[in-house]
Amino acid sequence: MFRTDREGYDVFAMQYEISLPTDYDMGIIRRRVETTGHRLDDFEGLGLKAYLIQDRANGAMVNQYAPFYLWNDPAAMGRFLWGGGFFTAICSSFGRPPVRHWTGVEALSGPAADQPALSATKHTQQIPPDVDPADPVTEAVEALLRQTATKPAAHTTAIAVDPARWELVHFTLWATPEPPVTPGTRYQVLHLSTPGIKDLLAG
Repeated sequence: MFRTDREGYDVFAMQYEISLPTDYDMGIIRRRVETTGHRLDDFEGLGLKAYLIQDRANGAMVNQYAPFYLWNDPAAMGRFLWGGGFFTAICSSFGRPPVRHWTGVEALSGPAADQPALSATKHTQQIPPDVDPADPVTEAVEALLRQTATKPAAHTTAIAVDPARWELVHFTLWATPEPPVTPGTRYQVLHLSTPGIKDLLAG
């Protein structure tokens, strides 16, 4: 029932988190995204990139730049990270952050997919030790189908798995400035690049 079992569907989720000083001017990040965010609007192999921040001035606990990616092609992910010109700019400005990545399980559009994405949530869930991952992953996808993907403000939502940590990640974009009440870290979306979203959501 999962997209990973469907021919031609090979999606990876990716995120790096750049934590910034408590007195950091987040306007610097906003201007950076405004100036350069469009560079990935036509990046081949990218499903979507959400340019995410947490801003203490808006009630967050930290200042952070934490973009989240869904890749249709793992080779494109590699091209972004070590092909020069893209991740290089991050390393030059902030140092090289660790990059988390997960194997994609499911990605769905929501009722608000035709509206701008304004906020996002990310919730991680550990799969208990010595438990067959089939049931927890199935339950997560069923919850995605029945609950998250049907919420009126849902733009796009996805589930992926890190099999090294046996961790599920639930990521959702919302078309409202504040996400609905839902578990996880809350972000503001500064820009959304969606060059391959049709392939990402094709089923």
